[in-house]
Amino acid sequence: MRRGAAVAAGLRLGCLAIVAATLAAIVAVNAAIADERLLAYGARIVGDDARTRVVIDFDRAPSFSVHYIANPERVIIDLPATAFGFPAKDLDARGLFKDIRYGTMDEDSARIVLTAIKPVKIGLARVQADESGKGHRLVLEAEMTDKAKFEELVKAQSWSDPTTPQTTSAIPSAEQPQGGDLVIAVDAGHGGIDTGAVGVDTKTQEKDVTLAFAKAFADRLNREAGIRAFLTRKDDTFLSLSERVEIARQNHANLFVSMHADTLKQKDIRGATVYTISDKASDKLAADLADRENLSDQIAGKTVTAEPPEVADILLDLTRRETQAFSISMAESVLSSFKDQVGTINNPHRHAGFRVLQAPDVPSILLELGFLSNKEDEKLLLDETWRSKMADLLTEAVKRYHSALVANGG
Repeated sequence: MRRGAAVAAGLRLGCLAIVAATLAAIVAVNAAIADERLLAYGARIVGDDARTRVVIDFDRAPSFSVHYIANPERVIIDLPATAFGFPAKDLDARGLFKDIRYGTMDEDSARIVLTAIKPVKIGLARVQADESGKGHRLVLEAEMTDKAKFEELVKAQSWSDPTTPQTTSAIPSAEQPQGGDLVIAVDAGHGGIDTGAVGVDTKTQEKDVTLAFAKAFADRLNREAGIRAFLTRKDDTFLSLSERVEIARQNHANLFVSMHADTLKQKDIRGATVYTISDKASDKLAADLADRENLSDQIAGKTVTAEPPEVADILLDLTRRETQAFSISMAESVLSSFKDQVGTINNPHRHAGFRVLQAPDVPSILLELGFLSNKEDEKLLLDETWRSKMADLLTEAVKRYHSALVANGG
């Protein structure tokens, strides 16, 4: 019996050893599998309701694919097995996205789901090496789009194709202008819930004055060969300041003209003014006007948050040296056309930090047609004949600007 017990004990020990070895092997395999997973160790998101960038840091270059789902509009980023090691707050939803989720799908895959506040497109999705040599980052640049284009994206995509280029323009860019055409974005200031200024006599709202002028100006421009104009808004709808900028860029605008008719406390001041962008205002009047115009988003209840310093590089390059020079050239051309034809204020070319002029690659001016706080200006602003005259003069200014560009090889 003692011999039998000893044999049984030996067998039990042998079995335990086998089980232990098996468990150790399983742990080792799992560790190896875990080691094979990508590590997402950092993330950040910046932008606004027109353009938003998502950046995720990985320990090595990830493969990925981009897909779209409707109802609600979502962007899906599929990844290989990934361990997400960054704090959840680093990827809090903002800008174009109202919800962001990420996690494991199965042992071989992970997913990021970006739920949008409105239709979006991924204009750029690429993997690039980290400058510090620590790993690679996945960069996703989302842009606003319209519902019809989003539906085209959903229909055109193939979920069965596992290979997505590391750098991709996920949607065709807006139709390129015909060769040589000067494309002009005519921006009617304010709109919708943001009424703008109100006339001192007639109580006319600025949003209606600017839309009427914008339509007249665009119609006049479109009668010229080699010029194509479009409106950022065609009716009484609200557009955020960043949406106006993005609409101009998506339509390949070569020039952006934003039209306004403000009010001032000094009711004796009247006449037109042309503004270009600058980090430092030319004077207090310009600074105060820019502050008021920049409140447009807040008037409509939109949250305006301060961006981290790197956003200047990521979304809006505020230096815009060459673009700024073109903007100034256009401003000078406008004032040249107005000379002896349209009354202007003293020092009619001024500058300040207007957010609507921040397109980094589109020369931009803001034109104060006159002031609704002045009775004489208000009469002119509502006069269709004067509006037509202004449209003619502005068109001549655009043609002169364009000729100068062509002469200089632009």
